[in-house]
Amino acid sequence: MFSSLGRWSASGSYQRLPRGPEAQKCSPEKSASFFSKMTYSWFSRIIILGYKKPLEREDLFELNESDSSYIVCPIFEKQWRKEVLKNQERQKVKSSFHKEAHTRKPSLLRALWNTFKFVLIQVALFRVFADVLSFTSPLIMKQMIIFCEHRPDFGWSGYGYALALFVIVFLQTLILQQYQRFNMLTSAKIKTAVIGLIYKKALLLSNVSRKKFSTGEIINLMSADAQQLMDLTANINLLWSGPFQILMAISFLWQELGPAVLAGVAVLVFVIPMNTLVANRMKKLKKSQTKNKDKQIKLLNEILHGIKILKLYAWEPSYKKKIIEIREQELEVQKSAGYLAVFSMLTLTCIPFFVSLATFGVYFLLDEGNILTATKVFTSMSLFNILRLPLFDLPMVISAVVQTRISLVRLEDFLNTEDFHPRSIETKYIGDHAIGFTNASFSWDKTGIPILKDLNIKIPEGALVAVIGQVGSGKSSLLSAVLGEMEKLKGVVQRKGSVAYVSQQAWIQNCILQENILFGSVMQKQLYERVLEACALLPDLEQLPNGDQTEIGERGVNISGGQRHRVSLARAVYSGADIYLLDDPLSAVDVHVGKQLFEKVIGSSGMLKNKTRILVTHNLTLLPLMDLIVVMESGRVAQMGTYQELLSKTKNLTNLLQAFSEQEKGLFVCSGAYVLTRGSLAASRTLHAQLLDNVLHLPLQFFETNPVGQIVNRFTKDMFIIDMRFHYYLRTWLNCTLDVIGTVLVIVGALPLFILGIIPLVFLYFTIQRYYVASSRQIRRLAGASRSPVLSHFSETLLGVSTIRAFGHEQRFIQQNKDVVNENLVCFYNNVISNRWLSVRLEFLGNLMVLFASLLAMQAGNSMDSAIVGLSISYALNITQSLNFWVRKACEIETNAVSIERVCEYENMDKEAPWIMSKRPPSQWPNKGIVEFVNYQARYRDDLGLALKDITFQSHGEEKIGIVGRTGAGKSTLSNCLFRIVEGSGGKIIIDGIDISTIGLHDLRGKLNIIPQDPVLFSGTLQMNLDPLDKYSDGELWEVLELCHLKEFVLSLPKKLLHEISEGGENLSVGQRQLVCLARALLRKTKILILDEATASIDFETDNLVQTAIRKEFSDCTILMIAHRLRSIIDSDRYALFVFRNKPVSTEIPTEHMKHINYLPLIKDFICAERYKMSPNSMEDIFQNN
Repeated sequence: MFSSLGRWSASGSYQRLPRGPEAQKCSPEKSASFFSKMTYSWFSRIIILGYKKPLEREDLFELNESDSSYIVCPIFEKQWRKEVLKNQERQKVKSSFHKEAHTRKPSLLRALWNTFKFVLIQVALFRVFADVLSFTSPLIMKQMIIFCEHRPDFGWSGYGYALALFVIVFLQTLILQQYQRFNMLTSAKIKTAVIGLIYKKALLLSNVSRKKFSTGEIINLMSADAQQLMDLTANINLLWSGPFQILMAISFLWQELGPAVLAGVAVLVFVIPMNTLVANRMKKLKKSQTKNKDKQIKLLNEILHGIKILKLYAWEPSYKKKIIEIREQELEVQKSAGYLAVFSMLTLTCIPFFVSLATFGVYFLLDEGNILTATKVFTSMSLFNILRLPLFDLPMVISAVVQTRISLVRLEDFLNTEDFHPRSIETKYIGDHAIGFTNASFSWDKTGIPILKDLNIKIPEGALVAVIGQVGSGKSSLLSAVLGEMEKLKGVVQRKGSVAYVSQQAWIQNCILQENILFGSVMQKQLYERVLEACALLPDLEQLPNGDQTEIGERGVNISGGQRHRVSLARAVYSGADIYLLDDPLSAVDVHVGKQLFEKVIGSSGMLKNKTRILVTHNLTLLPLMDLIVVMESGRVAQMGTYQELLSKTKNLTNLLQAFSEQEKGLFVCSGAYVLTRGSLAASRTLHAQLLDNVLHLPLQFFETNPVGQIVNRFTKDMFIIDMRFHYYLRTWLNCTLDVIGTVLVIVGALPLFILGIIPLVFLYFTIQRYYVASSRQIRRLAGASRSPVLSHFSETLLGVSTIRAFGHEQRFIQQNKDVVNENLVCFYNNVISNRWLSVRLEFLGNLMVLFASLLAMQAGNSMDSAIVGLSISYALNITQSLNFWVRKACEIETNAVSIERVCEYENMDKEAPWIMSKRPPSQWPNKGIVEFVNYQARYRDDLGLALKDITFQSHGEEKIGIVGRTGAGKSTLSNCLFRIVEGSGGKIIIDGIDISTIGLHDLRGKLNIIPQDPVLFSGTLQMNLDPLDKYSDGELWEVLELCHLKEFVLSLPKKLLHEISEGGENLSVGQRQLVCLARALLRKTKILILDEATASIDFETDNLVQTAIRKEFSDCTILMIAHRLRSIIDSDRYALFVFRNKPVSTEIPTEHMKHINYLPLIKDFICAERYKMSPNSMEDIFQNN
């Protein structure tokens, strides 16, 4: 999806792939004539094309080169680096004079100013000209009224005034639209620059910094805080323009009314402190709202990433309640902010009236001879109308400044956190060793407890090294230390050559499978095919719909766990690195595939035979084949040597690991506005609740085929529009509608012939609107579609930071971020220009209305009172802006209604079966645990083939059945069918006499128990992760922790059960996460238990202890155990073996029949490794004699 935007060349440089010829639609803006540029006529072809047909991405004009992210981001990054260096120099100077000098952070605002100051000054100059021209209109109108009051018999001067007024307002239109064009694009470039810097920083964050910012918070910085900065930039000129207009208006009013104008000023001065109080209150509400949004996005992200766990355990109502609670807090804050906005709007609406009342009243009182003539009244009223807009906008801009200051602080806090610097590693090491540790100790932060202590390890070049040890002993941390991801507290670390890394939890990109393997490298066909064959991916490609061109969903949701790990391994092999860090990649595949991966990839005859390989593993049968074995215990190297050397020191490695279990240490861890505000809050609450309910009722397949970023966008961007913008646009449109109707009636009442001119103008208005709306809707649709990839790419990058850094592909991903951001910027650019195209034309028609009204007034001669002339012309001047706003807000309403449609579209999507149905099973069901599959068939989607075919077998009550088979054979699909995650395509499943398809999902899932393949934890306390429904006592929690061999670890934590689990459980090892999931299952004591590779990530000794606990605690239960380790299912009553997504080959007792089935290689490995304890070379003899 993203990597198709570019490629790494053979020389190592990144090359952006050229777009097709249709997409290279360069903007004709630069080559356009002066008139075309000023009126945006060069954009008419897009407007006309959009009216004729739906616009596509290739129809849009490309950005001017200077506006693209490829130019903007590097320039801003250079200025930011300068700011950081200058700040460091300032701090050095200060610290030399004052030992306790206050630390000052680099200023993001200063860096932005240094980058964009020239264009910001240009924008300000446009604003100055527009503001000056706005005061010219009342002065010309004054002369027109004077002309009517002292009209000569005949003169052309009246018509000259009318023409001059038209020229001035038209010139003001052209300058103001240029101001808007440069202003909006500059604000968008600032947002682009900030997003680029946030993305780059996210790739460079140290582990210490990552603890300070969750994934949701970092995404919020990009989506909310960068947007806030953009919104302020678009209105920043009002900070000086508002006071400038106020002073100019007061100055001209003084000339008209003298000292009486001070009364109006006094009213303004009285209002300012009130606005300050409102702004301060809004600041506090903004802080509170930001925290609520962070919490909601964070929890929502975790829910969507862990949606399968929620469905398996029937936890949707519990987590729905948590989201609703946060939402209610958000709405309370929003309600307070809405009431403040209503109060502010009411105040600001009344200010011009009170200012006028005070000024005119004092004018009368000052001197009895003061008379309000038509000239004074209408000139003053026009000036008061000009005064009204800055008075209305200025407090809002001040409030926006306050809110943006909060965003700036958040952004600066993030950008000034510590970067990841693998400075602890010497990469220019020369010698016989590829990796060397000398008295090295490491922690996850500089002041933290050492996790790895006193390491002294020398790994020769080309060696195959195994790292083994108990759960939490520091195996994965050792690899992190090699990568430079940990803080070195002391000692020396040396590494020679490039690195490839395979993480314990496979990271898969949302793109086609081939691009996941190439990972930006140039395609080398022979090497690619060798990698596919060696990593046992060829059989999987035959099953995938489009082979290696199959689109892989986010986090690899549409392929099995074993397939994800093999794709991750293939990516590493293809990279051609010097050092390979392999964090237990064999645990997720079956024995047969694991054997192939070892022989053809990792082992002495594999593709990596000449490379340095460090393999974290729990598979003891591989140890004789290793050049070196490192045994970890509590963060130290307990033993190190060859297999024979370790055997000579201990009786066997199992006893050694048993000794570790004794000493295991834990891993660290207005009335109308008022009504609209209340109504919009109620609507927002209802729409959000419906959206959340609809999303939670969607089947799992929906989440596997739709990016999480797209769903999050509904809760963030679309709900923000519904919460904050839609009711504002609706209110403004209603106000504009009343203004337009009232204005037209007033002018027609004064000048009846005006109706003859307004009819064709109204026709033109609606013609222009029809063309504009058709195109604008399509451009906004494209803009909305281009936003989701930005979020998705950002989220995907945050999940795979360690892998990206290990491969050294930071620059490629930064380039990809520029690509997706630039695509969004292209749509924004076309949207801005379309708005300017509309505004120029609508305001020109409004200017013609002004001209027509002025000419009629001048033509009327002595038959019209000068007061009527002033009234009609002043109203005509107002109608231009009112009609422009009316059309614009109508378009905004129609466009933003798409957000409501997008939120509501989930209502019509196919849902899961009801959670609760009228037919409910008995409360004690199931009481026997008899599971029966009758000719059962299932497929994941209608367009895919059968995942299970004609499954027929029956368990007896309290029976333990082992389910084995090649990775991708359909083992996990079987468990998904039991929980109705996947619905059947034929046949049925019966549990204790009840067809599971006839009861509600929660009645079914609440009575089943599962320990899933992926250990998913949520941020919160350990207690909450064990018991999210708060059903069990602390004593019961400690009991299951002891059974899972986690009690000592939890007791070592400062907060015990209240220990905070970080997002995704990142502060626990994968093995510990799996044990927590096991403990969670032990609490839910049910009659049927499914173990889906539940112990794949823990060592053999802990596996044995856990299996013993399971046999004891679930002795009266039916257990379906899916496993790659045959050791885990050796004592099963029967086996069900699946071969290539087919029906069970055998469900008989294995001791008599297993060697005759088609899955012979797997059984050979098992007997060799587990029963006979002999080398693989003797397998054939064993089978001949067995």
